[in-house]
Amino acid sequence: MLNKLSTSEIAELSNLSPAYISQVKSGKRPPSRKLLSALAEQVQAQSVEKDYYSLFMQSREAMGVSPKTLEFYRDRLFKFTCQVDYLKASRHDIQRYLNSIKGNKYGLATRHATFRALKTFYRWLSAEHGVCNPIVGMPAPILGKPILPSLEQEQVLYLIEQAHTLRDKAIISLFTESGLRLSELANIKPKDIDWRTHTVRIMGKGRKEAYAPFGDLSEQYLRQWLNEYKLDGNIWSLNQWGIITMLQRLETETGIICNPHTFRRTFACLLRKAGVDTMTIKDLGRWESLEMVQRYTRSVTFEDSMKHYKAPLS
Repeated sequence: MLNKLSTSEIAELSNLSPAYISQVKSGKRPPSRKLLSALAEQVQAQSVEKDYYSLFMQSREAMGVSPKTLEFYRDRLFKFTCQVDYLKASRHDIQRYLNSIKGNKYGLATRHATFRALKTFYRWLSAEHGVCNPIVGMPAPILGKPILPSLEQEQVLYLIEQAHTLRDKAIISLFTESGLRLSELANIKPKDIDWRTHTVRIMGKGRKEAYAPFGDLSEQYLRQWLNEYKLDGNIWSLNQWGIITMLQRLETETGIICNPHTFRRTFACLLRKAGVDTMTIKDLGRWESLEMVQRYTRSVTFEDSMKHYKAPLS
């Protein structure tokens, strides 16, 4: 059982620290009585009934879902299956469990994510094993509408000014002017850049080929960088983690939020403040729905929109 379950799963099951569990797994420390007791209870529980949780995880893996999705189900379901008799759970039991998820600013989002995971889990239980689905027709927890952070133009220009190298300046500028995702930006090769149309060919979500625009400032830094360094692979000589590390260092030095997703939101918000319509932003940023653009641009105020208002009769 110690090797069958992950470190995080055993930590949740036993209420012991992941660091300690990791040391026990590697043989550096002996298992405590508390840990042995928790593992014994889990073995006993699994001997009484099928371990549907593990079967569900195996089914997701067989479907070829991504490691991030597997981790999502693991995080949301393992604790639930340990705390709730899920084969006999009523809607009231599930609602009570969901209501227990609170305590920090991410509580509501975590509750909603758990509901989505449970919905998928119970659908699978019902379809594959004939288990009664208590979550049918159950409304999802209501999510608030948080205003996600984005940067002002002056903040982006300050970050570029404070960036240590020409390469870092080009990365920040391109992030903001193109709305690129981290994986898209990190894999740009010289042949992907079309200087005539000011576009970059990228491989987007779902391995779909797409194009992203860029402006004069990005062209300036890109040309300077590429003139100095002739690179055969990606144009940065950095992988995704290298880019993240650079941005984290810059955030520490400037106190300004500095990460790829904030730049993507900034791309959408600056275009919206400039009067670009939501449908056009959706196409330029390669979003799949208008709802995502609206979510990203929630920080754009009524006053921002008023700057572009033209009275239809005046």
